[in-house]
Amino acid sequence: MTLTIGAKLPEATLLRMGEAGAEPVRLPEVLKGRKVVIFGLPGAFTGTCSTAHVPSFIRTAGKLAEKGVDEIICVSVNDPFVMKAWGEATGADAAGISMVADADSSFTRAIGMTLDLPHLGLLSRSKRYSLLAEDGVVTQFNPETGPGCEISAGEHLLSQL
Repeated sequence: MTLTIGAKLPEATLLRMGEAGAEPVRLPEVLKGRKVVIFGLPGAFTGTCSTAHVPSFIRTAGKLAEKGVDEIICVSVNDPFVMKAWGEATGADAAGISMVADADSSFTRAIGMTLDLPHLGLLSRSKRYSLLAEDGVVTQFNPETGPGCEISAGEHLLSQL
């Protein structure tokens, strides 16, 4: 599947750390009847992801909520332990951003956003993107076309609402 505006997001189960350990995040349940921002990136604790992409959503979280966004979810092909630690280290948790792991990259593959950067040791990771889903249907989709973080940044998505 190549993700496009108007597409329904695939059923997927991702992972996050809860009080009792790793817990499933069933995407259809999270999206049902809600406005949800999802942004994907190559990896936790990596350069642009940590210094630009996540901070752009920390800066815009309040304004996105004012526009009716119910939840902001950061998805990376990492394990839920790393995503929890990264959320704490970046301040994403404090900003209310859900840090979710696509541990086996099944969601990333299903939406056609896989990326391989073998020279950096990153295989089957996620391309950089942001999207807005309303009741599970993509209403905005911003795949990054270059190496930076402009098109997929929180500020750009906010400007589309």
